[in-house]
Amino acid sequence: MTTTSMILGNERRMLLIEYLQKSNGKAELRDIVEFIAEEEGQTDRRHRKSVYVSLVQTHIPKMERAGIISFERGIVELIAVPEDVDIYMEVVEKHDISWSTFYAGVSLIFALTGLWLSNIPLTIAAGIYLLLSMIHRMKVYRVIRSI
Repeated sequence: MTTTSMILGNERRMLLIEYLQKSNGKAELRDIVEFIAEEEGQTDRRHRKSVYVSLVQTHIPKMERAGIISFERGIVELIAVPEDVDIYMEVVEKHDISWSTFYAGVSLIFALTGLWLSNIPLTIAAGIYLLLSMIHRMKVYRVIRSI
């Protein structure tokens, strides 16, 4: 298993990296636990404990062995994220859409507008852009699904 697939293969590991990137590469474990519990939609004590245990016993040691993070005295520090992880980690907020989906939607609107106005150059340009955004979307989801 590659380092990239190890990271992308688990939602909590992806959320851990996301939080560390937002926190300038360093954060307290309890803050990370709170963030992940909120992202998972359950902030009760029992769920936070479940998140804590899985991070301490599974995810953090695995990511430490891979040289991605270090963990000492309750502080998690981001050392290095493999370059190709950022390509596939399309960080999307809970009630938001991905950029590839957004671009596909905008392209579709312009393509339909071009057809309605009988504007061939606009229709062709929007169609090409739509095709490229769909290819990007499929590529991202194919990689994530294969993990």
